[in-house]
Amino acid sequence: MKLHSACVLLGLASLLPSLSPAAQSTGSPFYGDAPDRHHPWSIHDHNRPQPKRVEPGTFSSATQPGTPPSDAIILFDGTAASLEKWEADTKADAPRAPSKWIVKDGAMECVPKSGYVRTKEQFGDCQLHVEWAAPKNVQGNSQGRGNSGIFLMGLVEVQVLDNYNNPTYADGFAASVYGINPPLANALHAPGEYQMIDIIFRRPVYEGTKVLDPGYLTVFCNGVLVQDHTPLEGPGGHQKRSVAGPFPAQGPLKLQDHGNPVRFRNIWYRPLPARSVEGGTDGFLTAEATTLKRKAIAATVRADAAKLSGTAQMLRLAESLVYEDEAATHAQVETFATSYAANIKTLTSSARAAKKNEVQSVIRALQYLGKSAVLPTTFGPRTTLESIVKAEGWDKNKK
Repeated sequence: MKLHSACVLLGLASLLPSLSPAAQSTGSPFYGDAPDRHHPWSIHDHNRPQPKRVEPGTFSSATQPGTPPSDAIILFDGTAASLEKWEADTKADAPRAPSKWIVKDGAMECVPKSGYVRTKEQFGDCQLHVEWAAPKNVQGNSQGRGNSGIFLMGLVEVQVLDNYNNPTYADGFAASVYGINPPLANALHAPGEYQMIDIIFRRPVYEGTKVLDPGYLTVFCNGVLVQDHTPLEGPGGHQKRSVAGPFPAQGPLKLQDHGNPVRFRNIWYRPLPARSVEGGTDGFLTAEATTLKRKAIAATVRADAAKLSGTAQMLRLAESLVYEDEAATHAQVETFATSYAANIKTLTSSARAAKKNEVQSVIRALQYLGKSAVLPTTFGPRTTLESIVKAEGWDKNKK
């Protein structure tokens, strides 16, 4: 960045306080490319909310589970109390029943033939962390060895299976999207050791019969990428090819009883924000969604401008026009700018020099609005101020 530009940006930043602590940023207004038909924010937009703070957790070891991030929702932490968050996977028309699985040595262990378990809590799109261990005493082969499953929303399965030196059909391998896609690699530890599974899950989204987003699974096994944004083709399943279709908004997490005493520990998830097709306001949006979001941003900026006065208020109102060229605000900015330019024109050279940074900040705003087709490039106050800059020789200081 040129030194001259940096000084102008600093001047703008000082004249335009942020909306709120949540929106504070090191960016400056009238800087990056303006919002467009599909993007409600300008590039490097200082009004864009800051990411929330999340305290990271710690990584697990072979003997000790790590700690979840600060915003994680804990589903099982190794205690008998957290087993109360789970129940037997009874049929819809049957009474709810407690889980028959047991807590042993800080793990939730499947009791063979006791049935699947599911969370009482239901959720949808998420970052999910699960750690599982097959029995150290190896018995069986192929699908009969250390078999279980992680069912997101109770529907789509990420396979749990002891495939350490144990081949099986590829789309039923550990960390496969069962019946849909094999894993990219076999990254398993030896039997008896915990496998660290991290999943990014996005459910399919439909509008009637129209696919808005097919849904995806990204999976890491022991830190190795094994599913790379794999599209969902329905929930998958055994022997029969599943058919793509919509999922409900939420569902339980289920763990499978496949007749093996597989152990699970350190289970938690983080809900993911809505995608643009679901009403989220980040990324590439529809024209209608972009217009609505831009109107909302403009209204917030105008409300902030109402708390200011003088040049700071003019610049803040001018900034709102970047998002929505609202008629009353447009007229107000034109009036402000006309009065401001006329006042600067009457000042002596020394008085103008005291306002040099402010004048250049106003010019920058008017030039940005011209570039964005909000104001004409021949807008009178702009040309007046630009001529003053030339007359004072300020334009010769550019490096």
